[in-house]
Amino acid sequence: MNKVSILIPVYNEVSTLEEILKKVETTDFCGLEKEIILIDDYSTDGTRDLYEKFPYKVLYHEYNQGKGAALRDGFKEATGDIIVIQDADLEYDPVDYAPLIQLILDGKADVCYGTRLAGGKPSRSFMFTHFLGNKFLSLLTNILYGSTLTDMETCYKAFKADFIKGIQIKSNRFDFEPEITAKILKRGARLYELPVSYYGREFSEGKKITWKDGIQAIWALIKFRFVD
Repeated sequence: MNKVSILIPVYNEVSTLEEILKKVETTDFCGLEKEIILIDDYSTDGTRDLYEKFPYKVLYHEYNQGKGAALRDGFKEATGDIIVIQDADLEYDPVDYAPLIQLILDGKADVCYGTRLAGGKPSRSFMFTHFLGNKFLSLLTNILYGSTLTDMETCYKAFKADFIKGIQIKSNRFDFEPEITAKILKRGARLYELPVSYYGREFSEGKKITWKDGIQAIWALIKFRFVD
């Protein structure tokens, strides 16, 4: 394995995009060549004006479709042996990716999740409702799929490319997380979790996920247990 593809879905992140890209640029991803792919989900806040500063592939949506749709397009374009997801909002630190990638390089994992709830890393206090929602969704995942995940909704996910490219993603929005988790568990993936840092945002700072996304996640977990 020689290359890692870093997929960065972007929607109205003009205040954070340059900083996260600099962090990704300067982070060592286990010595692998880095392919950075930005998927702009119809940003309207000036984010699109920043792309010309960076020599990366940018995919443009002509209307807002959601994180799942952005990542679906990113998976199609990725050419790396390992694919990882990086949000553009500074809630996660790219330095935490190396241990996740190393498990795949060592041949121990097909997929590795970075959990925010295992301790051992800096973690900003969750909003209480988000914490309860996250714990409930992880519990529901474990009941439905016989797993022991602590943080199903984490952004930080690393995949063997040949494994993830064999999975068709249908969800367009934040229900991507439960769908991809359901499908990799149903396919018997060797899935590991490792702790990662978390610097969560409040809604006033640009956080976008809401309780409505939690309802969609519950439905997705139940639906994909029995279909597809």
